[in-house]
Amino acid sequence: MSTYKELKANSGISGGNAAFIEALYEDYLADPASVSEQWQRYFAQIKGDSEQEVSRLDVQERFELLGQQPLSASAEGTVSEKQVGVLNLIRAYRVRGHRYADTDPAKIRERHEVEQLRLSYHGLSDSDLQQSFAVDGVFGQQEMKLADLLKKLQKTYCGHVGLQFSHVWEQKELDWLTEQMEAGAGDYQFSAEEKKNFLRQLVAADGMEKYLHKRYVGQKRFSLEGGDALIPLLNAMIKALAANGVEEVGIGMAHRGRLNVLINILGKKPQLLFDEFDGKLVPAANRSGDVKYHMGFSSFVEIDGQKVDLTLAYNPSHLEFVNAVTMGSTRARLERRRQELGAEASIFEVAHKATPILIHGDAALAGQGVNQEVLQLSQLRGYQVGGSLHVVVNNQIGFTTSNLLDARSSMYCTDIAKSVQAPIIHVNGDDPEAVVFAGQLAVAYLNTFQKDIFIDLVCYRRLGHNEADEPSATQPKMYEKIRAHDVPAKVYADRLQQSGIIAADAYEAYQADYLARLESGERVAEASEIDGNGDFLAQEWKALSNQDWSAPVDTSFDTERLKALGVQAFSVPDSFTPHAIVKRTLAARQEMATGKQPLDWGAAENLAYATLLDQGYQVRVSGEDCGRGTFSHRHAVLHDQNTGESYMPLQYLKPNQPSIRVIDSLLSETGVLGFEYGYSVAEPRGLIIWEAQFGDFANVAQVIIDQFIASGETKWGRYSGLVMLLPHGYEGQGPEHSSARLERYLQLSADENWQVCVPSTPAQVFHMLRRQVLRQFRKPLVVMSPKSLLRHKLAVSELQELAKGRFQEIIGEIDAVDAANVKRVIMCSGKVYYDLLQKRRDENIQDIAIVRVEQLYPFPEQALADVLAQYPVQAELVWCQEEPRNQGAWHQIFESLQTAVGNRGLTYCGRRASASTAAGYAKVHAQEQEALVNQALGLAN
Repeated sequence: MSTYKELKANSGISGGNAAFIEALYEDYLADPASVSEQWQRYFAQIKGDSEQEVSRLDVQERFELLGQQPLSASAEGTVSEKQVGVLNLIRAYRVRGHRYADTDPAKIRERHEVEQLRLSYHGLSDSDLQQSFAVDGVFGQQEMKLADLLKKLQKTYCGHVGLQFSHVWEQKELDWLTEQMEAGAGDYQFSAEEKKNFLRQLVAADGMEKYLHKRYVGQKRFSLEGGDALIPLLNAMIKALAANGVEEVGIGMAHRGRLNVLINILGKKPQLLFDEFDGKLVPAANRSGDVKYHMGFSSFVEIDGQKVDLTLAYNPSHLEFVNAVTMGSTRARLERRRQELGAEASIFEVAHKATPILIHGDAALAGQGVNQEVLQLSQLRGYQVGGSLHVVVNNQIGFTTSNLLDARSSMYCTDIAKSVQAPIIHVNGDDPEAVVFAGQLAVAYLNTFQKDIFIDLVCYRRLGHNEADEPSATQPKMYEKIRAHDVPAKVYADRLQQSGIIAADAYEAYQADYLARLESGERVAEASEIDGNGDFLAQEWKALSNQDWSAPVDTSFDTERLKALGVQAFSVPDSFTPHAIVKRTLAARQEMATGKQPLDWGAAENLAYATLLDQGYQVRVSGEDCGRGTFSHRHAVLHDQNTGESYMPLQYLKPNQPSIRVIDSLLSETGVLGFEYGYSVAEPRGLIIWEAQFGDFANVAQVIIDQFIASGETKWGRYSGLVMLLPHGYEGQGPEHSSARLERYLQLSADENWQVCVPSTPAQVFHMLRRQVLRQFRKPLVVMSPKSLLRHKLAVSELQELAKGRFQEIIGEIDAVDAANVKRVIMCSGKVYYDLLQKRRDENIQDIAIVRVEQLYPFPEQALADVLAQYPVQAELVWCQEEPRNQGAWHQIFESLQTAVGNRGLTYCGRRASASTAAGYAKVHAQEQEALVNQALGLAN
């Protein structure tokens, strides 16, 4: 009888034998008759009717993913058809066993037989069960009876754990996963004490929910009941992470089961939760607070001697969006540790120190597009975190969905994981031993390969979507099964009693013990607490809580040092060959940096970064095309025209400087902005910027803007200094490339939650960005950044304006207009100022003054009033804007304008109200722009 290795060499049955399959396919392409008829049929199926060749990778992928191995003996005829069938059977269980795995605890879904797992499918029968076959190392044996092999295959791949991994491309990962599964063959080898502890954790999960249900009847809590195994799963994962040296674990999850995790995992004291239910907690002044199942928590714990910082991220009811935030926060924490190793260190060198656990709902995972964005971020250079642990609390139902045909188009809710070749472990939520095994396997995989992995915790939802919902109204059959099914703790307790591990009354004793501890109001989580008052960032944020908008901020910078930094920031090595246009730009900026010509926007922006780096602050900028700049103005990242290699001059200003990363992101707004917000929450010391390619594109990320950036401090007390650069300006480019929807950000402005600025000069952006970091507090900054002003001949600044100036919230008249003779004062923001200025100069108008409002929130009422006081009381006051009347700043700042102008009248000049943001035709745009400028200046159209 041939060995398994000989069979692999002869027939190519092994899924890992890529080289053999590739060679065989090449032989087939040269002469189909040179391979067996069965191989001919297989390759013909792949090739199809088309004459176009299929790549080698396509052949191998089809072979691996579909598990369609040809049933044939080797070409030499030394291997029997039965032996081939046995090896195909092994492969079938590895590839398709998850489809028949016993993972549904309440038997909600019908379990369909999988044809490829039948003996007959592989030319075998019951009469072969007592025959021995070569397996060469499978389950640690060289030869096995088919009956024994079949039992082990069923227990390993079709028991309470179903591993879905044939979509993984890397053979070393496939081999590793196979070895891990087959080493125990479905026996997880936990001690009696460990099993008792699993039961205690299930009792804690169940006891917590029942106690709240009884004490707070009808109040929403989004119960975990049915998914109780999440608690032993998280405990096992965190313990395994700690054993691997992880010091920080960030958890992102929606509201289902959140209260249970807060109490039984993170160690929040039950009494604090009871006080929230009882309405005893009142938010601080100017804080709205939030519902209890949105709140986050941080605590230091000790697990087997390892200190771990556990953080549950705050999250609104927008389910999966917090996953991007959690990843960003983890990346910031890893960057801190990487800086300690030096600029050349890889993020993977420190990835074992901090890990995100992302907890999904089944319907939300499949339905929310942000998950696709987060997965696509997972392996990109600027966003990698060394892998995330994904847990799906699979209730097998969404909000009110009663049929999977209405929930998703894929077989599994986790099929999205295939996009990044993440393995998926489907596990029965009634078996804590299988669940803990899955958690340990997931952590070991992440630790070994530093890639994402999913655990599909298949369970059910005992109650409705919330505790007041009656689910049987729409899912009568499902809830008939659920109500007949015991809770997971009882199911497992019965199992332990039958095996003699616990006494008959142990289950009730565990329940009574947990209830007593819960009612005491003191901490009940398993991990030992070190400090329950927040994570290590708390002290840094405390040092940046001196919120005083009126406090002066010195953003000036030494002139000579500024020149020196400019020379370095706009230089490249002699061996580097920039593009000819970039070369001219760098030469011009060298002139700007030394004061020989005025600075343009890109030069001033790069100098802002250079000076902050020089003063010890890190800089991170991400967005689509931001290395070059969407409008080719930044040129922070340069590309050698001969080698294609990139070079960033700002990285080489001085030895041991802080990091600067300018990242061209993938085509994502929601995921990337959420990531950068999370990064900013975990990094108070640096300048963190997200740039939209066009301001309009931020529309796609509105959930992150509304629910996190604008309101995170008011709801949760979470601070952020994130900067959003939103290109904005009416230049005839149509509705989708004109307006960043300024009105939306002003509508969201309250409680001094952020700043909204419209800078109009390079010096202004220089000081605005420096002010953002040098202030003694952090607030998000929304910038209506320019497009045409990046190269506008009038939008320039002198070097001394950068060195000696400051950010001006109001900029008064710059021309020699006699204030005493002014009959009209035009107030405006942004690009329209230069249109007005140029037209006034062209028409030689001497009795109109133009005032720029550079900060729209918090609105500088007193500063504007002081400027207006220079002009006669009878002078007409006009607000001019490019945006339609129902958009832009007009309606949102009207009351502040009225306060600033006092009893004098106020007139609007601009476009009429419109459902669209801008005209779609350049000619119409030009006519509208000319009309509003003429109207503001009192000229006939």
